[in-house]
Amino acid sequence: MKLTIATRESRLALWQAEHVRFRLERLGHHVSLLGMTTKGDQILDRSLSKVGGKGLFVKELELALEEGRADLAVHSLKDVPMELPAGFKLACVMAREDPRDAFVSPAYKSLADLPQGAVVGTSSLRRVALLQAIRPDLRIQPLRGNLDTRLRKLDDGQYDAIVLAAAGLIRLGLESRIRNYFEPEVMLPAAGQGALGIEIRSERAEVEQALTTLVHQETWLRVAAERAVSRAMGGSCSMPLAAYATFEGTQMLVQAAWGDPEGKLPLVRAQRQGPVLDQDSARRLGERVAADLRAAGAS
Repeated sequence: MKLTIATRESRLALWQAEHVRFRLERLGHHVSLLGMTTKGDQILDRSLSKVGGKGLFVKELELALEEGRADLAVHSLKDVPMELPAGFKLACVMAREDPRDAFVSPAYKSLADLPQGAVVGTSSLRRVALLQAIRPDLRIQPLRGNLDTRLRKLDDGQYDAIVLAAAGLIRLGLESRIRNYFEPEVMLPAAGQGALGIEIRSERAEVEQALTTLVHQETWLRVAAERAVSRAMGGSCSMPLAAYATFEGTQMLVQAAWGDPEGKLPLVRAQRQGPVLDQDSARRLGERVAADLRAAGAS
């Protein structure tokens, strides 16, 4: 089958699309890439929560699918809105890379080593809320741009440290930049962090069939629960929300945290454990965790 992948043109997005292309070509498909620049890539002077959310990273790719210029779009799953437009579906979730956040700094080994009032860069309200809960003395400053741009700003001295998704650094061979990993019990990841999702038009059953061997079922169940937490809480990137699921046998543990980026309200945490065998049961468990968050004061 001839397939065209719509992708953003950042180095990380292209790596992800090439990864999918390699997997599909090994199955005998002929695959090309359609590189695109999205509004999310163009607007760098304001936070995503103020200009339309993470959906800005996928709209142009969805248009290419709708117009038939591409057959599938590869996304970092944490950038995919919780509700897709009518006519689109998430057809595949691939095996997850390391879902943790990474501490990156040229001068300091860990968050604990930062001096009082140090400047830390992040583009995520979730990270802002969690960092403030750990170190309220820090000055958290906005950090936008692709991965290379963020690292350059750090190296130029604009920040003492920055926090990034470990997965992106690992995929681009930049793991040596990671000074420390935040374990989930300290800094709970975002829903879907580290996972790749493939979006298609709903009616393209033949494309969905071509993707079946790329599906990683355990990852899909985990992110289904995580995204259910986020969807039930409103699903917006303007919400400082973390959700992370793990398995022990058939038992899934879903943990979530909601915070206030301004540090005026205490961090709210919730977790539940239960049997999960399919996406419906994963989503139901996530929804119960979201209900627990709201009951504990999250809004």
